[in-house]
Amino acid sequence: MKSTLLFAALLIYSSFTAPDTVITRFTAPAGYQQVKATPGSFGAYLQSLPLKPAGTQTKTYKGAIAATDVYTAAVVDLSVGSEDLQQCADVVMRLRGEYLYQQKRYNEIVFHFESGFRCDYMHYAYGYRYRNGGWVLTTKKDYSYPTFMRYMNLVFAYAGTLSLQKELKPVKNPDDLQTGDIFIKGGSPGHCFIVMDVVESSQHKKQFLLAQSFMPAQNLQVLQYPSPWFSMDMRSGILYGELIDKTYLKRFEN
Repeated sequence: MKSTLLFAALLIYSSFTAPDTVITRFTAPAGYQQVKATPGSFGAYLQSLPLKPAGTQTKTYKGAIAATDVYTAAVVDLSVGSEDLQQCADVVMRLRGEYLYQQKRYNEIVFHFESGFRCDYMHYAYGYRYRNGGWVLTTKKDYSYPTFMRYMNLVFAYAGTLSLQKELKPVKNPDDLQTGDIFIKGGSPGHCFIVMDVVESSQHKKQFLLAQSFMPAQNLQVLQYPSPWFSMDMRSGILYGELIDKTYLKRFEN
């Protein structure tokens, strides 16, 4: 009887326990303090994303352990899908799209294909579908989440680092780095990292957590090499670590 009551109590406790996030799991280095993003901002959304249990391995969309798993500090609890679509730039667009969708800022969900085509969510939600380089009305209006994800999969198929790089604005002052910023270099292949959290010292030096997807599509992983805290003052031996530089630092408009 006691064991049954204890089990029930644990279930109730776990249902009210907040999920682990980058803020709760990663302690700021000595001499640094965590920089909380503005409530309601893209940065605050990233800081609040739930993480999978500590020790979870990074896996590809097929369920195999990813080649990048050696760099895993944590895995974000975000679906990767069943196709090889959600790669490095795609997961950044996914995060931005999810953030705007949750806030019902539907008219701001816009991404460009590498061809230059403007793929906006409003057209898709109103029943238009992409056909032969343009929009064609084929179905009824639908703002549901499954339809939103079908829109995002369309974006993943036709957009990439080259198109995303053009949509982002350069961060003119690297000392202004903030959660939600992106290190990106467009190309075939290109690559990008997204800043998940920032800490700052009393001397205004900053360190930050980075996350990425990769090829083939994989879980969104928070990185470490060997520490999870990166800095533009120190070169990293991680793959594409040369991009962790002010030259490649960009962000979304708002």
